[in-house]
Order: sequence, then C-alpha cells, then structure tokens
Amino acid sequence: MSLLNIFDIAGSGMTAQSQRLNAVASNIANAESTVTEDGTAYRAKLVEFMAVQVGTSKAATGVKVSRVLDDNSPLKKIYNPAHPQADQLGYVSMPNVNIAEEMVNMMSASRSYQNNVDSLNAAKSMLIKTLTLGQ
Repeated sequence: MSLLNIFDIAGSGMTAQSQRLNAVASNIANAESTVTEDGTAYRAKLVEFMAVQVGTSKAATGVKVSRVLDDNSPLKKIYNPAHPQADQLGYVSMPNVNIAEEMVNMMSASRSYQNNVDSLNAAKSMLIKTLTLGQ
C-alpha cells in the first residue's frame, strides 16, 4: 500500500464523520420538534457506514456513509392536553431523540474526525522528511 493512500483513507473517514456530526446536530436541534413537514414528530437520524476501496490498492479500505436512516424506535408520549399537537387523549408525540446518546455520538464522531486529521498530519510529516533525505 502506498503512503499516498493514507490521504484517501483518512479523507474518506473525515467525510463520513462530518456527515455523522451533521446528523447528530440535526437530532439535537430537533429534539423538541413535535411537527415536521409531513405532520409527524421528528424521528432521530441514524448514519450507517460501509467500507469502500480507495485508490488503486485493494488493501486500501476507506469508509463512506451508505445511508441515513430514520430511527424506528417509538416516539415519546407526554401528557399535555393544552398543547396544540395533543391527540384526543391529551398526549403529544415527541421526538425519539435521546440527548445523552447524541452527546456520546457527537464526542465519538469528533474524536474519530480528529484521529483522521492526526493521521493526515503524520503522513504529511513523513512525506516531507522523505523528501528532505535527498538533500
């Protein structure tokens, strides 16, 4: 595997983690949204990854987002008969976003992104040192 493949691999990881961070941000921003454009409560977004070959080497495996899914876990129901979105029994469907889980996902995605940045910097440093060997 070429040292240059590291840039493709780390770049794919950064792109995937960036998309994961966007999904987490959307989940946190909509944690209290009772109505979306289709008239239902917001459903948390889940990001699914898949391995992909990057570069010309079969040994170089990166990652990409295969799809972004809606979380099918049940919506939270709270009793608030005064709420405009309450059903006939007085319950309001709230998003199935768990803020604690989203914060853990955010920290994990952020750390993964930073690890890829560190890998890029290490590869860049090795390439620069390699180029200076001939001087």
